[in-house]
Amino acid sequence: MRFIILFAITLFYQCGNAQSYNFKFQAHQPPSHAVWTELLSKNVDEKGKVNYRGFIGDSTKLNSYLETLSKNPPHETKWTKEDQIAYWINAYNAFTVQLIIRNYPVESIKDIGGKIPFINSSWDIKFIAIGGEVFDLNNLEHGILRKYFNEPRIHFAVNCASISCPKLRNEAYEGKKLNAQLSDQTKSFLADTSKNKFLSAEKAELSKLFKWFTGDFTKNESLISFINRYAPKKLNKDADIDYLEYNWSLNE
Repeated sequence: MRFIILFAITLFYQCGNAQSYNFKFQAHQPPSHAVWTELLSKNVDEKGKVNYRGFIGDSTKLNSYLETLSKNPPHETKWTKEDQIAYWINAYNAFTVQLIIRNYPVESIKDIGGKIPFINSSWDIKFIAIGGEVFDLNNLEHGILRKYFNEPRIHFAVNCASISCPKLRNEAYEGKKLNAQLSDQTKSFLADTSKNKFLSAEKAELSKLFKWFTGDFTKNESLISFINRYAPKKLNKDADIDYLEYNWSLNE
């Protein structure tokens, strides 16, 4: 069912090619993400486990950072593509943390949507104020990052607060080092044997992210070709791939 929903979302958000955020105002310079790095380095360990109680204690500082993001939306011509991508990944991750701590304790992010009448899922909650507009998490991931930027590695950077997700990086994304950060995230995710298992050159059991978003990884190459650029072990081009069950339990 989730695959069908994601396929429908992809079709909806990928129609149209021109980039246009349509904000009432845009910041000429990217804001600093230093506060987000400070919060992440304090409350996220090297394995990506999140101390949500720590974030609750730091909620004033987190809200201040989110206010900075809200008041400094990307400028689609004055910002580099890398600065824009870094901004949207940081926004997705930081607002996800805010959503969790507003509803904490919670066993899974998926449980939050059901608490709010007429909301289909946690990713449909309109609570993200940026540039005079209000977004949900689906808007940020599918309506902006996937629609405007041909960068499949973003799937290993945005964090859905769940155990099977790629880990929440304990530093902010920065435009000047974005390529290195995304490559590191991709390699780290593929090397995590709890999320991807390279059994031999002929067989692998991979995260369902590769099934749900196959189209993002195969725009310019095969899925196995993409994986082989970052995986700890190479797969043969006709390797058999199965997909692991996704664990939506909170990543704490």
